[in-house]
Amino acid sequence: MELSILWFFIVGVLLVGYFVLDGFDFGVGMALPLLGRDNTDRRVIINTIGPVWDLNETWLIVAGACLFAAFPEWYATMFSGFYLALLLILVALILRGVSFEYRHQGKGERWTGWFDRFIFWGSLLPPLLWGTAFANLAQGLPVRPQETGGWLYEGTLLTLLNPYGLLGGIALTLLCFTHGLVFIALKTDGDIRGRARALATRVGIVAAVAAAIFLGWTVQQHLGDANSWAVVLFAALAAATFIAGILLNIAGREGWSFTANALSIACALLTIFMALFPNLMVSSIDPAYSMSVQGAASSEKTLGLMTWLAVFSLPLVIAYQAWTYWIFRRRVTREHIPATA
Repeated sequence: MELSILWFFIVGVLLVGYFVLDGFDFGVGMALPLLGRDNTDRRVIINTIGPVWDLNETWLIVAGACLFAAFPEWYATMFSGFYLALLLILVALILRGVSFEYRHQGKGERWTGWFDRFIFWGSLLPPLLWGTAFANLAQGLPVRPQETGGWLYEGTLLTLLNPYGLLGGIALTLLCFTHGLVFIALKTDGDIRGRARALATRVGIVAAVAAAIFLGWTVQQHLGDANSWAVVLFAALAAATFIAGILLNIAGREGWSFTANALSIACALLTIFMALFPNLMVSSIDPAYSMSVQGAASSEKTLGLMTWLAVFSLPLVIAYQAWTYWIFRRRVTREHIPATA
């Protein structure tokens, strides 16, 4: 396998890891005003992700760094074309992170209320905008090669806000919301656990409808492509695992439901990547203007060095994160929250 193709899939795996792990963080944040009946409830909900949320976000940093090193043209074109959307995502992530650290300073209900709102919106906007961006990558964007080198994005933020792109954003947001609710049920006990499971079922049904329409639309757009079999396969797996996750949640098997939801998000994103391959950006102006994997990749020497670094570093990162989840595997209850804190 060519190193450029290998790194296309490595970047894809890193992004899948980010959306699976930070995806339930987003879902927990979106659930905060719906499940948190008082400040103790809200602290229980936040504490379910307290030890891991910042570790989950590092997958985005690693994916961005690998994208920059392996496909600089893709990185440059995407970050210039999606500039406003990425800026909004960055602001939302900053507000969310700051809120996790400062809401517990104990300066009154108004203080915590503002930070709770920041957590909600900082958890809602990123999956909505990420989903919209990745849907547009699969559909095609107004890009063309420049005579001086590189590719030029000729659209605006409004170009991304088309029906297909917005449906992708809504579908990913609902998938993350369901994922987070199941995680709350997995990590809590008592009344919060029951309410999280019930809400996960209701939200999951809506998410299943939105995701089915989006995946069906994606398959329809790419029928006849060289990779259409892979698009159909991963779309079917995404649908099957998500339905299994809803049924397992109803049965009270939160651990298996969480695993099924994680697989569903992974398969949904792999559907997008297979619809995109062998291109990095599909041109809606002229297919001949599309950015290919080989055409935007770094040199073989750079990719070879990155491969050796990945071989040694990625297993260590995965092992450390697995150890962290094992250490903080216990359920969080209201009894764990000091009344005077």
